[in-house]
This record gives sequence, C-alpha cells and structure tokens, in this order.
Amino acid sequence: MRIGVLRGVSLYVLQGAVLSAAALFAVAAAAPGDPALAKVLACMRANVPPTLRIQDLELQATDRAGGTRTLKGRLYALREHGLLRAMLRIAAPPDLAGAAYLVRETAEASRADEMYLYLPALNRVRRIAGASAEDSFLGTDFSYSELKQIENAFNDADGQLEAPAQLDGRTVDVLAFRPRAAAGSRYSALRAWVDRKTCVALKVDFYEGAAPRKELSASASALARSGSYWYLTQAEMRDLKDGTRTVLRITGVTSGADLAARYFDPHSFYLGN
Repeated sequence: MRIGVLRGVSLYVLQGAVLSAAALFAVAAAAPGDPALAKVLACMRANVPPTLRIQDLELQATDRAGGTRTLKGRLYALREHGLLRAMLRIAAPPDLAGAAYLVRETAEASRADEMYLYLPALNRVRRIAGASAEDSFLGTDFSYSELKQIENAFNDADGQLEAPAQLDGRTVDVLAFRPRAAAGSRYSALRAWVDRKTCVALKVDFYEGAAPRKELSASASALARSGSYWYLTQAEMRDLKDGTRTVLRITGVTSGADLAARYFDPHSFYLGN
C-alpha cells in the first residue's frame, strides 16, 4: 500500500502524520482488503484543504542542557494533480533568515520524493538525498526525512489498523506503519493515534528496533478549526535517546487561497514574497 498524507509541519502536519503531521495535506490509498483502514484514511483525506498557507510557524528547539533556539517562518502547501507540494521559508533567527525547504511528491512509487534546501550563506539550492536526509533540520529534532514523512505521510510504508484506544480523553484509531526496505528509512516502524472526531493525529511514535526513538505528540486542547478543516496549533517532537525536544507552534492558517507557482519550483522557491 502506498500512503501519502500531509500532515504536516502543521499540523495539518500532524494530522497528516499518518499520516504528517505535518503536519497538512492527505492523499491516501488504503489496501482494498481493509475497509476499516480505508475509512480512517478517507476521513483524514477529507480534512485536508487543496491549498494551505500558515502565516506564522515557530520551531523552538531545546537541547539536553536546557538551552533553546527558535526558528520562525511560513509554510505554503498545495496539491497539484493530486501530488503534494510544500515549502517552508525561515524568517528568524537572523543567521537563518531566507532559508527555505521544499518537498515535492513524485507520482511513481519507485521514485523518492524530491527535497530541496536553500541556505542564504551558501547562496545555492541543495538537493537532499541519501544519508543527508537523516540530518537535523536546522538544529531541530526533526530530520529532513522526518519532515518529508510528516508532510507527505510516510510514503513507501505498509500500514494496518490496530484496536481503538483512548488518548487525552478522546477515542483514537491506532495505525501502524512499517517502512518498506526499499525506502531506506532509519525507522523500523511508526505508530499513529488519530482522533476519531477530527481525523487529526495526536501522537506518532518513530521506532528504532523494538523501542520508540522519537515521539511526536499534541494535546487535544491544541485542536483548532479553520472553516471546515481541523488542525493542531502546537505539537512537540522528543528525541527519547538524546533528551532533546522541539515544540512546533502555528497560527494564522488560511485555506483555499491562491498560491504562486514559484513557491514550489526548485528554481525559485527560495525567493522572497
């Protein structure tokens, strides 16, 4: 089963996270033999607008000594011919202002999604691929690969629906994903807890072997609505081994707005407004 959900660094990122969570948009195809899983994924897909603009996004990273660093920016996303396009542009701190990150979903399941990074200090666009995809995203607890998976919902993963559970006083559907070997993921499995009422993921565990290595989570109190769409205003990624964490906050969500094509073009996505 191929699954593409943008959940997004948003979360519409989280909602997409199983999927991203993402954090954003969802385009999911469930296995024909599992109508229950198909129903959950269809609900997530219906909760995703065709275009999305997040006016303010904040990533606050805390190291094991308690030191913090905050990134601020804007996220733009849309579906083009059914394929996800998402771009994050950084506005602060000053040394990273103008940095931009682009994800472009590919149509072929055998092809990896495209990821690009622009850093003003280097004044060039770099394609993120191979081992580089596991590097930290600008010093946060998200890797480039995790941001892509959250935004684009764990492509190249086999999924199944587990027994429902209770989380933060809400009934949730529990989805388990096992990345295919060909995807080259560092994780052996992922599990997501999707709120049954809003179809937004409130928690995602990233497994290395038999134990979770990272945990992406959000409180049900962070659920908010923009028009007919639900999203999360805050979520946290914890590295359970290194003892670090990154809190993601978003405000000013706008859906249905026209977005310039250059935001999602590898040759121009980093240019200013």
